[in-house]
Amino acid sequence: MRLPCLLAATFALAACHDQANGGGAGVRDQITAVGSSTVYPFTTIIAERFVAADPQAKAPVIESTGTGAGMKLFCAGIGAGHPDIVNASRRMKAGEYRECAAHGVNAILEIPIGIDGIAFAESKRSPRMQLSTADIYRALAARPGGRPNTTRTWRDVNPTLPAVPIQVYGPPATSGTRDALAELILTRGCNAVEPGAAELGRRDAEQHHLMCTRVREDGAYIDAGENDNLIVQKLQSNPNAIGIFGYSYLEENRHIVDGVAIDGVMPSYQAIAAERYPGSRPLYIYVKKAHLDAIPGLRRFLILYARNWGQDGPLVRRGLIASPPAVQSRSRAIIAGETALNPATLPS
Repeated sequence: MRLPCLLAATFALAACHDQANGGGAGVRDQITAVGSSTVYPFTTIIAERFVAADPQAKAPVIESTGTGAGMKLFCAGIGAGHPDIVNASRRMKAGEYRECAAHGVNAILEIPIGIDGIAFAESKRSPRMQLSTADIYRALAARPGGRPNTTRTWRDVNPTLPAVPIQVYGPPATSGTRDALAELILTRGCNAVEPGAAELGRRDAEQHHLMCTRVREDGAYIDAGENDNLIVQKLQSNPNAIGIFGYSYLEENRHIVDGVAIDGVMPSYQAIAAERYPGSRPLYIYVKKAHLDAIPGLRRFLILYARNWGQDGPLVRRGLIASPPAVQSRSRAIIAGETALNPATLPS
């Protein structure tokens, strides 16, 4: 069983001769990352700069799997067969950390990299929608008010809206963007219109989910997978539809689509940075501390990330919203000190 090597792998993979060995996968000499489609383009930019700075380095492998699926892959174990980084468009959950710890992944760096907004967008040929969180809740919740959702058009939701079918292309259940949609938009809309909803959320999370954040499955909400560019394409071909994706994709495709105002606020860099836009949320990368010694260049990759997430950096030019200076400083300190997160602070 090679117990000494296995124990060493739990705390520092470099202690074993077969560094980063996992499940018979052997030694790996390139960085691997999985997770959020929203964070994917930012980590890809860092990967490109990583190789440009050292042409001898192996190109990192970055996969867009969605935050939830990425967490499962990340938490499955230590070693070459498991990713070093998970990109996340929400915080790790306490249950996910427990799953990590159960597989020996019990020292994890949590690094906020910036801010994003859950952008609602429409074709430039669309009817020009302006929505509230209450409108979105009434349109997308499976059981608003505890009853099956029978709305078919936006006018059914709000008489001031156009009589076009409710068709919303959005992320799948495994996506952190879907989690943020539930937490930041649907919950806010539900609490605004359903008496006792906020108290229900504190008392019975499952019942609150059934009424407030479970998304309908009758065709009004269309799971478009983890490819946010595909949603942009669908909006081009269907001008009556609305799409949901990270703000960076809206910024990249301004020539094709427009943002939709929510509660009177358009998704913009300034509105998201000031947290005036209802869909504002932090973005993260999570890194296995045990892999820092085992995977060549992983430390340099994190330092490079920190050098490029500032206000005038390439990640902001790609659509990231820079974190406040104090948050950036804390993130740099986590990288410099290789400080593992405290699981007691994680949400359930």
